[in-house]
Amino acid sequence: MWEILQVTHEGTNNVKHARKNSLIQEYEMFRMRQGETIYDVHKRFTHIVNHLSGLGKIFDIDELNINILKSLNRT
Repeated sequence: MWEILQVTHEGTNNVKHARKNSLIQEYEMFRMRQGETIYDVHKRFTHIVNHLSGLGKIFDIDELNINILKSLNRT
């Protein structure tokens, strides 16, 4: 029964792997959108990082800081 619940809510291993790859690509390509506030950027970034952490991806705090700073517009 536990396995059925787990697959129903988390998906199969193939689904988890595909989702993780998609989120990693989104993380690597992360950029601030035109007209987006810092709050909105932080919210989107945190959402991606939290989902990746839930899928087993481990981040170094320096890596996160560098990525978020590189994503900001210079205007």
